[in-house]
Amino acid sequence: MPQLELSLRCRATDEPWLERALHDLGAMSVTLLDPCADTPEEQSILEPGVGEMPLWPDCLVVALFETGVPREALLAALESIDPRVDLASASFRVVDDADWVRAWMDQFQPMRFGRRTWIVPSDHALPAEADSSEAAVVRLDPGLAFGSGTHATTALCLEWLDGLDLAGATVLDFGCGSGILALAALKLGAARAVGVDNDPQAILASRENALRNGLGGRLSVYLPPEEPQAVYPVVVANILAVALDALAETLAARVAPGGRIALSGILAGQEDALLQRYAAWFDALHVEQRGDWVRIDGHRRG
Repeated sequence: MPQLELSLRCRATDEPWLERALHDLGAMSVTLLDPCADTPEEQSILEPGVGEMPLWPDCLVVALFETGVPREALLAALESIDPRVDLASASFRVVDDADWVRAWMDQFQPMRFGRRTWIVPSDHALPAEADSSEAAVVRLDPGLAFGSGTHATTALCLEWLDGLDLAGATVLDFGCGSGILALAALKLGAARAVGVDNDPQAILASRENALRNGLGGRLSVYLPPEEPQAVYPVVVANILAVALDALAETLAARVAPGGRIALSGILAGQEDALLQRYAAWFDALHVEQRGDWVRIDGHRRG
């Protein structure tokens, strides 16, 4: 059945009320995209952080409605809710269900991270390089709210995990979103993984993705209030810099003496403050940058 798609831009600070308004007006889904991407292939979707939704400074908000919704009335209703809405940027188009789903799926091809980690959509054949006993293959389809490996922050974390010896380890993925990092760790040899996220939808997505990959018995996922107090030899947190700062003591307490940590979701220029913050607990802090994004990793002092 055809659906009506509304696209409009907004500032990140205005996104929460706009998303709520769109849902109140009957939107079946609301998707947040990078407004600076020139092509669908360049689009990125950030994994949701613990405590907040990561956003670009400006967002392209795309909402789907039933095709019969009056367009002018919809825009007028949005303006009446809050005049800050940028109606000049609004555009409509009618899309078929199949076209909408295919548009998302076609963006994602098998991707390699590091030496042997692969993220492969379920409808793709394994690349020849990934069809070996050494390859760590995670089957993962793109979702509207969760990371799929295309964003630099996720890629930086996957490459870091790929370079570790995870054999027999238990890994904590703090802000797990789709579970992509936890699942990759398991495929790379970790015995168990724990995911934590404040979004119940992320908990469901991580569990479903674990089952699809035959890892349901080795991944445990929790909302923050339910998270067991434990320490881990490996911790990865792909969330925003402000959350990494606020949660520094919590994350440091999760890393066993001599353990490893990776922090991402950090914009270039934000790393200095975090390096100072985490130096209280970690040595050999290292910065790796890709485009506008940064990963910090280091060793927990014993």
